[in-house]
Amino acid sequence: MGMSSSSGGELNSEINVTPMVDVMLVLLIIFMITAPLINQTGVELDLPQVDAQNIDDPNQPLKMSIKAGNQLFLGGTQIKWAELAAKIKANPKVQHDNALYIEADTHLQYGSVITAMALAKNAGVQKVMFLTDPSATLKVEDLDNAAAK
Repeated sequence: MGMSSSSGGELNSEINVTPMVDVMLVLLIIFMITAPLINQTGVELDLPQVDAQNIDDPNQPLKMSIKAGNQLFLGGTQIKWAELAAKIKANPKVQHDNALYIEADTHLQYGSVITAMALAKNAGVQKVMFLTDPSATLKVEDLDNAAAK
C-alpha cells in the first residue's frame, strides 16, 4: 500500500493490485495443469450379481428387433418387412418421440440392418438408436481370422 502526501497536507492511499493479479494468474496456471491429471474414475465396487427382470420404462422409445433369418419384430410383435413403414407411421409412440431403438442379431447381414434403418427414416423417425449387449462382444482374434479368409 502506498501513501503519498501532497504539499497541501492531504493523504491519498492507493492499493497496488499487481501482486494480487500475479498470484491469481499463477494459481490459475497451476490448477489448469493439475486438473487433467486428477484421476476421476470413482470407487471400484464389487456389486452382487442377480437374476432380475428388467423394468419397462413407459417413456422408452419403441424397439424394433431383427432376429436371425431376418425375422422382424416391432414392439415384440412379429411383422412383415413390407408392413414396417406403415406400422411405424401408425404407431403413436414413434410419432410422438420420433425415436426408435433397433436391436439386431450378431450374424445378420449389414444390408438387413441398413434397410430397416432406411425404412424407419422414411417413415418419419428422426432418431435411430442401437441396443447392444456388452456381454456378447466378438473376440478380436475371430474377427481377424474371418478377415484373413
